[in-house]
Amino acid sequence: MRITVETSVAAPIDQVWRAYTTPADIVKWNAASDDWHTTKAAVDLREGGAFSSRMEAKDGSMGFDFAGTYTKIIEHERIEYAFGDRKAEVDFVPAANGVTVRVVFDGEQTHSVEQQQGGWQAILDSFARYVEAQQKKS
Repeated sequence: MRITVETSVAAPIDQVWRAYTTPADIVKWNAASDDWHTTKAAVDLREGGAFSSRMEAKDGSMGFDFAGTYTKIIEHERIEYAFGDRKAEVDFVPAANGVTVRVVFDGEQTHSVEQQQGGWQAILDSFARYVEAQQKKS
């Protein structure tokens, strides 16, 4: 089962791409809710390169690692990666007022489609808010 989430980001493609692929930025936006955060991230942005992030509840009650390998990189256009036996694609599509970021990923069996879509969408919405706030500062 494939699940799709997307958001529009009112910022230039180079800023959107950098925020999506830079560990210092990832730790600032990669959370589905205010009671979670990403404590560390690593990115080797090349085909065959690895990525990882550590997401934890702010109260310390739980956490998990999200990691995988990049399988295709087209700068400012597309990122494909594998995580476990699942795959995902991220497209960066020019839009009238910035960039549409679309993520299509393989769902898993533990959580409902709605839960998975909601969580990934919340993270993507957090990403858009972060990038747009950075854009206003510049």
